[in-house]
Amino acid sequence: MGNQVEKLTHLNYKEVPTADPTGMDRDEGPRIGVSYIFSNDDDELEQQQDSVHELGGEHPALQPYDPQLHEVECSVYYRDECIYQKSGGGHLSTYTPENLLNRCKPGDLVEFVCQAQYPHWVVYVGDFQVVHLHRLEVVNSFLTDASQGRRGRIANQLYRYKPLSPAVVVRNALEQVGCKDRDLSWRNSECFAAWCRYGKREFKIGGELRIGKQPYRLQIRLGDKRSHTLEFQSLEDLIMEKRRNDQIGRAAVIQELSSHLQAAEEEEEEEDDHRHPGARTAKPTSFNEMGLMCLVPS
Repeated sequence: MGNQVEKLTHLNYKEVPTADPTGMDRDEGPRIGVSYIFSNDDDELEQQQDSVHELGGEHPALQPYDPQLHEVECSVYYRDECIYQKSGGGHLSTYTPENLLNRCKPGDLVEFVCQAQYPHWVVYVGDFQVVHLHRLEVVNSFLTDASQGRRGRIANQLYRYKPLSPAVVVRNALEQVGCKDRDLSWRNSECFAAWCRYGKREFKIGGELRIGKQPYRLQIRLGDKRSHTLEFQSLEDLIMEKRRNDQIGRAAVIQELSSHLQAAEEEEEEEDDHRHPGARTAKPTSFNEMGLMCLVPS
């Protein structure tokens, strides 16, 4: 029968190994991260959710979309280098698809956003058209059609890699039109668009070996001077988690983290009381429900 690998889906932060919740790196103790194996891109997951609604499910009550309220501000580090940053201000401003047409130039990346949906990334190739990975196929569409009514932003400044020339970005995108299903090398629209612009294999499926120390860190901002850090063995895994956070929204991410940290602290306090009544000891490294080692916040 051979070795079988179980497909894992990330449900909440109680199942994810994390680093120090203050966002401060410490040298003592192991730095443990998490890897994912995904069966579908998030456009396919979004399609499945839409099918449920069409069959009679109810849409949740959505508030008017406010990037400052709903989006998760975060930074991504490869070792000590910041390679991605989404923060307040200009990074979160959004525009209507019609307005974007007046702003876009060939080779630009556009990120469409909407509450309770995964962000959708496209590559603008000129003449009001974009190339994007949509429901397991790379397609060429008009920008207004690809937006599906969502507001968007030019996302060139989010990743800090050196971009390819606009002509090469457009060529990369157009050469992949028609690629689908098992021939795809990208998990989602963001990985595809970023690969077109930066040409880095780290955005491709299996572009990095998941061995050894976790070199990638996703630092999630929880508020003024407060953050929480997750560690990953590949950029592909980190992007999947970052997009999941965008889909569930800032309030849900903060609630997950708060619940996880509170539960972890209470569990450790109970264990300390049983071992040493009346005494407090340093919190040890523990294992989470997936059997992976994680750092318990102090």
